[in-house]
Amino acid sequence: MRKMATSVVLITSLVLMAWLTGCSSNESGLTAPGVPGSEGELTKGAADGADIVDTAISAGSFTTLVAAVQAAGLESALRGDGPFTVFAPTDDAFADLPAGFVDQLLLPRNQGKLQELLLYHVVGDEIFSRELRRAQFVPTLAEKYLWVRKFWNGTVRVNNAQVIAADVDASNGVIHVIDTVLVPRGFELVPEETTPAGDLVATAIAAGAFNTLVAAVGAADLVGALQGEGPLTVFAPTDAAFARLPQGLVAALLLPENQAKLQELLLYHVVDGRVLAGDLNYYQRVPTLQGSQVTIVKWFGNVWVNTSKVTTADVLATNGVIHVIDRVLIPRGFTITTKSGNFDKAGLDELLAGTEAEELPPTEFEVEYLGETR
Repeated sequence: MRKMATSVVLITSLVLMAWLTGCSSNESGLTAPGVPGSEGELTKGAADGADIVDTAISAGSFTTLVAAVQAAGLESALRGDGPFTVFAPTDDAFADLPAGFVDQLLLPRNQGKLQELLLYHVVGDEIFSRELRRAQFVPTLAEKYLWVRKFWNGTVRVNNAQVIAADVDASNGVIHVIDTVLVPRGFELVPEETTPAGDLVATAIAAGAFNTLVAAVGAADLVGALQGEGPLTVFAPTDAAFARLPQGLVAALLLPENQAKLQELLLYHVVDGRVLAGDLNYYQRVPTLQGSQVTIVKWFGNVWVNTSKVTTADVLATNGVIHVIDRVLIPRGFTITTKSGNFDKAGLDELLAGTEAEELPPTEFEVEYLGETR
């Protein structure tokens, strides 16, 4: 197994080095299926003398982006001489952001953060798809880097976004349409001053999405601990996350004879102290109240705990904070025998793992190789 792991790391290193040293290649041949305006107004651009802003307005599929540019006071800058390269998220991309995120961005207190987010989509040069290497870091006007990869089939990804229409020419630059809003690492909105309404247990109950977790906490006799002074950080699996476990496992865990196993599982989701998303490094191992460590990765706007993605961060309670996760965390050495069969960490992790590479966090090797300061 050790030789196999070493071989995998070596192969990964060679592939990454090949990408990073690759030469420019031909046109990607990307088209714009499903992008409103891509067959008409979006492709006119420089031929009509339209700058980047007017090109985006005429396309009709960037109303949120244009409104954000105007609210941030960046319209005149993007009408300037340039040249610029803009990775332009569609309205659908903005709609995929967490509920209320865009509204918060448009608040006066967040204008500086809105400018930071938008400038992270802009490069101070004109870059066409044919000029891309297999992988490179590209500096933006936000003074942070984008991780751009060009795959063998012509697909281009920018951080975690995919280019769905490339090389839209404008009089002062070029637009590449992307399907996801790019969020720079460490990006945090200016929080609204709020007072948490209740403790960790009361907050979970009020949310309505943690019925299984609340029932499990009660069966494990941990309610008092989670209502104590704290502070504690809870990685809270939703009801949907528990539903991903094998049939019969949750029911077995709730039985009195399995209380110790249930406590072991639940305490693996709890960390001593209040840890907000803004307090995280890009890669760290954190001890839990169960005794084992969880691995936390913060990468291009996403946070993972082991292979579970944080879907909502920083839900404040009077005695700590909740981070909502999409998979139940399984501690090292965990095993349980039920009427449905025997379950252990390896089997459960395999069952819960994502089927798409994009669902999984980068490895420690990738984080170190690609550089935390990029």
